[in-house]
Amino acid sequence: MRSGSEEPVPLHEEFIYCCGAATHVLKCGPWKDLSKDESKNLPRLLFMIIPGNPGLAGYYRTFIQALYCGLKQQYPVWVVSHAGHCKPPSGMEMIEDTDIKELEDVFGLNGQVEHKLNFLKKNVSKDIKLVLIAHSIGCYITLEMMKRASELQVLRSVLLFPTIERMAQSPQGKLMTPLLCKLRYALYMPVYLLSFLPEGVKASLVRFALRGMKSCDESSITTSINLFSVDCIANILYMASQEMMKVVERDSTTIKQNLKKLIFYYGTGDSWCPQHYYDEIKMDFPDGDIRLCEKGLRHAFVLDASKEMAAMITDWLQDDLTKL
Repeated sequence: MRSGSEEPVPLHEEFIYCCGAATHVLKCGPWKDLSKDESKNLPRLLFMIIPGNPGLAGYYRTFIQALYCGLKQQYPVWVVSHAGHCKPPSGMEMIEDTDIKELEDVFGLNGQVEHKLNFLKKNVSKDIKLVLIAHSIGCYITLEMMKRASELQVLRSVLLFPTIERMAQSPQGKLMTPLLCKLRYALYMPVYLLSFLPEGVKASLVRFALRGMKSCDESSITTSINLFSVDCIANILYMASQEMMKVVERDSTTIKQNLKKLIFYYGTGDSWCPQHYYDEIKMDFPDGDIRLCEKGLRHAFVLDASKEMAAMITDWLQDDLTKL
């Protein structure tokens, strides 16, 4: 399904304000503006990636290029960062300089849901069908989007390593909840001091941190340099602290209402959504398309398995795409 070479795929990059917060958007495909209802040249379908946390669009660069090629370059593929998770370019502030406050808490978990809905409303024609591909906490956000905006023309939602329930009770959640909810402010000073390091030194530190991976994606190295920004880290950790407190009970009602549109993909050794979460949802929804990874992919698949994941997704969606 994949093209022989993903490298030449053009990637359009934008930094915009959405709900008043700095937002990074990466786009594969020739359509830069999908909001014009009158245009006859609009695509029938948009693939939109809802990231995990950290919600940096750059982590999904290789993934959307591979997905776009796997789709034979027929449909645009976009990834939208979470509000405030990207370091804005020079001359752009993290929060828009305006007296109008669109959302009370745009950096919180609820705000991130409204942020994605607002982005779609302002940038994508309501006539365009959507395939939502969500990762980690992006899966919770996607289910909330489908619950709050039933008018969205969602053809499919692919939920990868879904953190949609009992996050604080997961093995990783038990470890991280005290840090995120009580001690996260203690992390700001070391990040602030590290922010003064030269870019080359920051990249070396990231490479050292990821040294255990056989083939780490180069775009992950450059993207991770954003994590040396205190503003980015503050927003990332704040959202994560809310995840521990708010992602408690699985929204089985929304899942039941949209079951035919959903594909779940769980990991076998995932410490954020352990395998017994898969066993339980599989038992509760025996007719659902709920899969267990047989390839040993890590929760953060974007670090080293973007192309492999993109190839699987294009295979899963072939029947849907042939019916368009």
